[in-house]
Amino acid sequence: MIFCFSGTGNSRYIARRIAEALQDKTVDLNTKIKVKDHSPIQTGQDVIVVAPTYAWRIPRIVSDWLSQTEFVGAERIWFVMDCGSEIGNAAKYNRKLTEQKHLCYMGTAQIVMPENYIAMFRAPQAEEARSIVERAEPTLEETIVRIQARQAFSAPRSNLYDRFMSGPVNPIFYQFFVKADAFQANDACIGCGQCAEKCPMNNITYRDRKPVWGTQCTHCMACICYCPTEAIEYGKKSTGKPRYYFESLKIE
Repeated sequence: MIFCFSGTGNSRYIARRIAEALQDKTVDLNTKIKVKDHSPIQTGQDVIVVAPTYAWRIPRIVSDWLSQTEFVGAERIWFVMDCGSEIGNAAKYNRKLTEQKHLCYMGTAQIVMPENYIAMFRAPQAEEARSIVERAEPTLEETIVRIQARQAFSAPRSNLYDRFMSGPVNPIFYQFFVKADAFQANDACIGCGQCAEKCPMNNITYRDRKPVWGTQCTHCMACICYCPTEAIEYGKKSTGKPRYYFESLKIE
């Protein structure tokens, strides 16, 4: 069984590719997290978690959901993480989570996909994004082959920089950077409600037909990147930057 959390579609695409190859089904963690569903799940022996990289680890909301949810019948677990550049030492924390769930850890794979974190970085234009996805294909194929063969992934890089970013930097990043205060909608907002619907944290409400952000934000960038009129900005940090979501690339 494949469990997938996705902000702007990269992980969703990877999970779909894996599900097609394994002829297995995907569980949408965005929905599970949004409705706070932690009911036990009959998974079968093999579990694959596909998620983006937030502050050099899997997102906290994903690790929290995994910790609180019982997997019935599970024996092995693989983690597949997409990122704009690197996953740091995320594997260490995935292994710890695996031990807590008494499963056999089969490793963590890194797949570089187009950047979406426009609160800090610049997302690529469509042509460049398609090239990045194309370059990711061999790694994705190798990832699928290893899962099909029930083989462990090769150990990812783990140097001092990786350990520092996933270790001390991760909690600092969440404390000081992962906030919703800077989100705002300008006059281009049409009040469609899509941002609230996409938010896995139920952090967006509407007041006078305009979105209002609360304090429970995971910085998935779904609200700002999927806005059909590009009415949402993250202070001045997103101004002039292209919005990115995978479906806009029209890759089959």
